[in-house]
Amino acid sequence: MALPIITATERLAETRGVKGVLVGRWGLGKTYQLWSLDPATTLFVDIEAGDLAVKHWPGDSLRPRTWDDCRDLAVFLGGPNPALRDGQHFSQWHYEQACLRYGNPHVLDRYRTLFIDSITVAGRLCFQWCKGQPQACSDRNNKPDLRGAYGLLGQEMVAWLTHLQHARDKHVWFVGILDERTDEFNRRYHELQIDGSKTGLELPGIVDEVITLAEIKPAEGEPYRAFVCHTANPWGYPAKDRSGRLDLVEPPDLGRLMRKLGAPEAAAADAPPLH
Repeated sequence: MALPIITATERLAETRGVKGVLVGRWGLGKTYQLWSLDPATTLFVDIEAGDLAVKHWPGDSLRPRTWDDCRDLAVFLGGPNPALRDGQHFSQWHYEQACLRYGNPHVLDRYRTLFIDSITVAGRLCFQWCKGQPQACSDRNNKPDLRGAYGLLGQEMVAWLTHLQHARDKHVWFVGILDERTDEFNRRYHELQIDGSKTGLELPGIVDEVITLAEIKPAEGEPYRAFVCHTANPWGYPAKDRSGRLDLVEPPDLGRLMRKLGAPEAAAADAPPLH
């Protein structure tokens, strides 16, 4: 058996997807960004049930209601992880179970982009599931143990995100709510609104892009909405650009951003202006 080296030519010819997270305060229009994506090849994964802003968007959607639904979708999309044993989630066994439930996985071939709204609510579904597991009960008195539940939450969420990240030919955008908080020195900072700390800490290392949709207030002129894309930004927003193609501030249009990231097929041809 030959060493499975992937040549430079083969690697450069591979179809790759952008993996990113879009965060921002409520009410700024994160879900509305769906209008800028191609409805023929985008699947809206509506976990939050907050689709009023895109009620008439002409694309397809899924509505996972449980953490099991979210995991089944991930393995159905990304395929099995050969490193895992039977009985583990995201293993060959789990993949076969998902195929029995949903049918032929090629039904997802038509979708190039997954728009998952939101990772905040996915975390709540996961935490609810974790609180019912044996790890969330004390070995001493069998009473609820939140430390065990939070530990399991971090493991589950990171495994879910990592598996979706390995769906190499798909673009995946996670939407999340951004909180503004104050530390003990009365300094303001921003962080992803999600149960537990492990997911928020590890998420930037999993995805390619971290984009904050923010209202920028310049020294002169009117405030305006924009995507903040660089880690080193004067507002302290969470951001990251692994591609090196984005400016510090970009127009608040996800389709246009995808074109700049080298994925023009993900953008809608006749999207309404989002500025």
